[in-house]
Amino acid sequence: CYFFIVGLRVTVLLTSSLMVLGAGLRCVPVSDLEIRKKLIHGGQLLNGLAGPTVMNAAPFLSTTWFSPDERATATAIASLLSYLGSAAAFLVGPLVVPPPNGTAQLAAPSNTQHIKDRIEAVLYAEFGMVSLIFSAALAYFPSRPPFPPSVAAASQRLSYRRSFCRLLSNFRFLMIALAYAIPLGVFSGWSGVLDLILTPIHVSQVDAGWIGFWSIVGGCVVGIAMARFADFIRGMLKFILLLLLSGATLASTWFTLTCLTSVTHLPLTTATLYTSCILLGIFLNSSVPIFFELFVETVYPVPEGISCGVVTFLSNVFMGVLLFFLTFYHTEFSWFNWCLPGSCLLSLLLILCFRESYDRLYLDVVVSV
Repeated sequence: CYFFIVGLRVTVLLTSSLMVLGAGLRCVPVSDLEIRKKLIHGGQLLNGLAGPTVMNAAPFLSTTWFSPDERATATAIASLLSYLGSAAAFLVGPLVVPPPNGTAQLAAPSNTQHIKDRIEAVLYAEFGMVSLIFSAALAYFPSRPPFPPSVAAASQRLSYRRSFCRLLSNFRFLMIALAYAIPLGVFSGWSGVLDLILTPIHVSQVDAGWIGFWSIVGGCVVGIAMARFADFIRGMLKFILLLLLSGATLASTWFTLTCLTSVTHLPLTTATLYTSCILLGIFLNSSVPIFFELFVETVYPVPEGISCGVVTFLSNVFMGVLLFFLTFYHTEFSWFNWCLPGSCLLSLLLILCFRESYDRLYLDVVVSV
């Protein structure tokens, strides 16, 4: 919503400053563990406040700066590049910080200090990176180009209040919002505890990190390719989503059944786990920019930041609910695995029933002609 109120530059500067402050609080060298814990929680809170900008900026950025035949590709690049940070996190954690369960004589002070030093090194590196990003945005980050690239970019949008009324009364938007929020929220919660899910089937933390890494990288590559296809052949967003969600449903079902070796007798190997998890990540992660473009087209002239902010909030709600139940049912994860194919199948059915429209594209084409 900040995009619509104060513009892109002010929003990005505010967001990056919150990230710098949050990362800095986590690096304050305090010997009192209770104070250190409060500083870390405060830093995480500030970083969380900055998160919606990163997740929702892509459609607004692409509309403001790119022509209609480049918008989907720009949205995909802007939204999926942020996922590369998550991919790096899957590797940085296991490779830089040794796992406690793999450290001999954990009680030894030298080993504990070694893990602590590695964690602090990661925190300092993150602080340095976000500080560099803030400096670059402060030096040069214009809000808009000198001339609008399309009619939609120059058109008037609805007010803040009217936008929310339009969204809540639009049944088609609510359908695709749930189609996005349910599987992506479940997948985010599931991938966040992937190492715990794979531990009972004797998969190491390092292997779990590589699985998460390649699933995100693959999703970025496929997502950009799909978005480029959508730019070349317009009006195919629903068809692309049906393909991606069908693949996600099959991949998640394959993974879930593979984990039930005592029932299904499917081969449980490193190759099958890698393949099913990576395919699931590819199909779901690559659907994000396609969903964003469909949201904007469906509810135009609602501002992009508001529509995408609402669906991101819904996705976080479903992820939070799932992780809340995980605090009570954390000894056995088969129910968690079954949530994946169930959510993907529900999303697929919602997209099948959805009637697509391209209001923003229609405006650009008709007025331009």
